[in-house]
Parts: sequence; structure tokens; C-alpha cells
Amino acid sequence: MVKARPAAGGGRWVEISPERLKGWLDGFYGRHDGATEDALTLTGASNGDTATLHPPPGLDGVADIDALLQGIARPPRIGLLLVRRGAAAVGVAEGTTLETSKVERFYVQGRTAAGGWSQQRYARRRGNQTDAAVEEAADIAVRVLSGGEGLASVVCGGDRAMIDHVLEDPRLAPVAALRHPHLLEVAEPRLTVLEEAAVTARKIRIHLVP
Repeated sequence: MVKARPAAGGGRWVEISPERLKGWLDGFYGRHDGATEDALTLTGASNGDTATLHPPPGLDGVADIDALLQGIARPPRIGLLLVRRGAAAVGVAEGTTLETSKVERFYVQGRTAAGGWSQQRYARRRGNQTDAAVEEAADIAVRVLSGGEGLASVVCGGDRAMIDHVLEDPRLAPVAALRHPHLLEVAEPRLTVLEEAAVTARKIRIHLVP
């Protein structure tokens, strides 16, 4: 069963693995007694329902359904950058297989309820620890992603603000240029989370209206 979630502005989102896409398309045509195609949007012939397909990372240039089906048959090589305050996980995936990966945990002090001077001291310490975590995450990304060489796209997940800070590192400018706009929702990065992200990143996102 395909799970759907509401989309901002109306409709809903579903995510389909590449292996299931052809069957899903056949089902859409069947449920709508045929459909018309315009680039990556299907429109039900009888009721005007639409399904707009968003290609997975690395296939952003495909222009129609046939090109999308051809593209997902040869999965592009992508980078993964998952960052949260307490950890980072970086990897390179060929299809759903991680070729290389690195996971690192950081210590960032939790918030304190203390007030006054003590609160300010904790805030400074927490800020310094966060800066150190960002720097270490950037070092890992530089090593694992090799400046984006051979990658079709880079998919990020976790804390958007921390990821933005990591990618501000000048050494990662080529990687930042490959960043896919969709941010994955992930738990605190671990190897299993990185492996799951490699699978999730390949899915085709579909905006259904209504």
C-alpha cells in the first residue's frame, strides 16, 4: 500500500520506488479510463485528476515519462549527506548500495534551564560545540564525496540549517552545486539510517490532485 501525505497548496504526495513505477502508471491509466500525458504530468481523461512526477536525484533533466522510465533503469550515482546536531553520515550510493560511507557522532551539550550568567556560559559552549560539529562534518564530506567527482546529485537529510553551514565550506562548493532541493526527513544519522536514505532518495515523488 502506498502511503500519501498532504501537499502544501492542495493535493497529496506519494513516493514510489523505481521498481514499482511502471505498475503504478498502469494503475493510474486503468483507474482513470485512460489519461493524457504532458511532459511529466498525467491528466485523467474523465475527471481531470492529475499526477505530476518528480524524478529522483540525478535524473532532473528528464522531460517525459518514457525518458524517466529509461533513466531509472540505470540508477545514477549519488552522494548522501545527513547531518543533525549530534551526528553526521556521509556516503556514496550506486543504486541502493553504499559504495563508501563514514558516520561520526558529536557531543553537543543539551539546553539548560539555568538563567543569567550560567545560561550565557552554556549557550556559548553549546555554540562552540555546534561550530566544531559543523567543521568535522565538512571534513568528512570532503573526504567521502571527493568534490562531487562522478556524482550525478547530492541528497541531504536532517537539520537544514546545519547542512547549509556544512556546505558553506569553500572546499565543498562543487558538492553544494549538486545539491538536490528535496530534503530527506531522517533520524539521527547512523549507518542504518544512511542505508535507508540510499533507498528513499531513489523514489519518485508524485503530486496527486485531488
